[in-house]
Order: sequence, then structure tokens, then C-alpha cells
Amino acid sequence: MAMFLCTGIAFAQIPVEVFAGDKKATMDIMFFKYIKNKDGQNSKFLFFNRNRASIDYNMTETTNLPQFGFTEAFSFNHEKMKGIAPVVVVSILNRGVYPKSGLQFAKIKKYYTIFSWLVSETLKEPNIDFFFLARYTPKLSDKLYLFSQIEFVNTFPTVEQNNFSFTQRFRLGLKVKEFQFGAGLDLSQLGRNDFSNTKNFGGFLRYDF
Repeated sequence: MAMFLCTGIAFAQIPVEVFAGDKKATMDIMFFKYIKNKDGQNSKFLFFNRNRASIDYNMTETTNLPQFGFTEAFSFNHEKMKGIAPVVVVSILNRGVYPKSGLQFAKIKKYYTIFSWLVSETLKEPNIDFFFLARYTPKLSDKLYLFSQIEFVNTFPTVEQNNFSFTQRFRLGLKVKEFQFGAGLDLSQLGRNDFSNTKNFGGFLRYDF
């Protein structure tokens, strides 16, 4: 589905990131693009796609198994809403399929991007998700750009038996043509009263296909 839609989406680059940390390795494909209308202009529909996989270096046959996530989202962005839009989301994870809906904010410019949403699962006893991404890529010289990105993925349960989940990802490096590379840090906290904390520090390489 995602590959079919790419033919009608503005700015065809699809960034692929490989992150090699001290505890895990991840591959991340994430983009959000306006779908083109029949005249070749940006329509009011914004498509978000993310495919993410992680492998723990301590994986065994029964523990620390690979984790996969696929997220697709559509939003309707009217110019009078100033970047705020209704959004529907479907997340497919190791543990199941989760339809969601809520509000999104998107501001996509040449040198910076802000993208966020607050959505709730449409299932019984839902979790509420807050996602925030900020990317800043100012020009340093004719061929060199700074690449900086922060990301927050937070889950708030509505029932007491479920845990809170907080993830922060940081990237800082350089951009040369279609390549971005540098250092990264992934942090996560899981729990309710007592939280388990993990961190994964390493380097990243991204390429815009």
C-alpha cells in the first residue's frame, strides 16, 4: 500500500536510517508527504509512513526477540487550520493491530520540520499516544548542512494495569547531498510507579532514496 501511494506523493525521497548502538541495531524508514492531486500540486491529504525494526545484541531463541512496527496515517490539512488536522492512524506491532484517531500538527519547511500528533486507540480501554518530531537542517556551506533531530514517542494508559511508555531519540550530525550521518542516542522508560530505563548510544547513517 505504501509503495503504491509513493507514486502520487510530493518530494519522492524516502529516508532510510540504520542506527548501530551499543545495545541494539535499528532500521527506520519514516516519511510524511503531501499526496499530489491530478494537477500535480499538493493536495490537502498528508500521508505518514513508518517502518521500524530493532535487533537486540543479546537476543536468544526466547528472549530479546526482534521488534517490528508499521505505522500508516492519513490527515486532512486545510490551510485555515494552520497545520492542525484530523488524523487516522493504524499501528501494526509485535503485540497486535491498533487503530487510532486524533489531531495532528505538521509544519514542513525547507530547513526545518515539526510534526506531531495526539491520538487515542479506538479500542476498549485505550492508550493515548503523543508523538513529536522536530528536525533542523540549516546550511553550513554550499554543500554541507547540519542534521539535527529529536523525537518523543509517549504512551499514556487509561487503565491502571497498563504501563506508561516514554521514548526519546536524538540525532546530531551532518548532511551531504542525500547522506546524513552522525551520533545518536535512544532512551526509553517503561513502568508505572517504578520505571525501567534503557539507553542505546551509537552512530547513524541515513540515505534519501
